[in-house]
Amino acid sequence: MKAVRLHSYGEHPTLDDVPEPKLLGPWDVLVDVGAAGLCRTDLHIIEGQWDPIQHPHLPYTLGHENAGWVREVGSAVHNVAPGDTVIMHPLTSCGLCPACRIGQDSHCENATFPGINANGGMAEIMLTNARAVVKLDPALQPRDIAALADAGLTAYHAVRKAAADLFPGTHAVVIGAGGLGHIGIQSLSAITSADITVVDRSEAALELARELGATHTVLATTDDEVARAVTEFTSGGAQVVFDFVGERGAELLAPRLLRNRGSHYVIGYGGAVNLPTIEIISREINVIGNLVGTYNDLVELMTLTAQGKVTLHTALYPLEAANDAIADLDSGRLVGRGILVPTPVG
Repeated sequence: MKAVRLHSYGEHPTLDDVPEPKLLGPWDVLVDVGAAGLCRTDLHIIEGQWDPIQHPHLPYTLGHENAGWVREVGSAVHNVAPGDTVIMHPLTSCGLCPACRIGQDSHCENATFPGINANGGMAEIMLTNARAVVKLDPALQPRDIAALADAGLTAYHAVRKAAADLFPGTHAVVIGAGGLGHIGIQSLSAITSADITVVDRSEAALELARELGATHTVLATTDDEVARAVTEFTSGGAQVVFDFVGERGAELLAPRLLRNRGSHYVIGYGGAVNLPTIEIISREINVIGNLVGTYNDLVELMTLTAQGKVTLHTALYPLEAANDAIADLDSGRLVGRGILVPTPVG
């Protein structure tokens, strides 16, 4: 089968012919991949940023946002059957460790992370397990929802955690209205009552943000100008700032947009938060990390999707054009989410 494989850090992945995966255990599930999302994390993987954390054995297949149709199941699997349309939680969790026992799949002690430390879904077939698959309405097309497996899940997870603080009269600021941020905006609109101010350097992204429910939008020029505009729109700063960029200065701007006792939710990454400790304690502000989301978060997100409250804005690429998609993402030409499909785009 065809698969997009990373052989060396700092080099483009290649489209290789590799053997099809096989069932290895009773809880395994093989999926015919219908679509695989392209994420900024994939850029960081190619750069080697994840090597110290996950230590993947190169070469391996990229792709951690995956959806498709069940091809074959192990002897113990009963929650899905061949032919079912499914989206995959990014991690294949064990169900037995303390984190799994309380539903925190993302922190499973025995998980694999397809596309990051194991073979992923930028291929024709992928191997996952029963705990990772969410059965969907067969009317849903994998290419329309695949990126919700990580970009959508991560954005929803952050909003879900902050929802109790975003009651009527509060303000949320979203930095970055791209692949993650445009899902965050929709999630905020769907499950909170906060006013939403969106900051982005792209006029096209801000136009999309307004269509999706943003109350105010701010073009990212200088930090001082952004801070002044946000302070005005939020009447003194936001209760919550969601940083979907996490690098290139966004992580330094975010705390300036908070009011006292506000929370900076870090979702994008690549930079470094730099806050004087006296500012943290004198303002009583919080910096909160967000890693993917739980299985139940994904189920809730798919419910919102089925209700039409969350939709993905996508650009489709055939599998063999993976490096074109990567270049478009890296250059900022993508608005929404890049999706790789193993069959010709039509």
